[in-house]
Amino acid sequence: MFGMDLGEILVIAIVAIIFLGPDKLPQTMVSIAKFIRGVKETISSTKATIADEMQYTQMKEEVIAYKNDLLSASDELKQMTDMTEVGSEIKSIKTQIEAPITTAPKEPEVITFTPKPKPAEENV
Repeated sequence: MFGMDLGEILVIAIVAIIFLGPDKLPQTMVSIAKFIRGVKETISSTKATIADEMQYTQMKEEVIAYKNDLLSASDELKQMTDMTEVGSEIKSIKTQIEAPITTAPKEPEVITFTPKPKPAEENV
């Protein structure tokens, strides 16, 4: 545990018995165990909080991307349905239609029909 072998653990236990004495050693061990358990719980809670925050960050980025898509689609729709632009296009078409013709009109073509000569009648 923590890179210590059995000999090192025994040395630590003997030093603890000498400094604390046999009557305070059990209380101290319980206190140390509670402290270690609290540290482990704090670490696991922190890990869970960080994981949740990372998920929230990812979700936030996706929401921002969807928002940008919707805004661009909305802008395109506004451009397509912009009545002032449609009105200006209609006015330009109207002026093109109503504009006077600058070229001289052609003389109407006169078509005449000439009767076909009748075939000579045969006298019988």
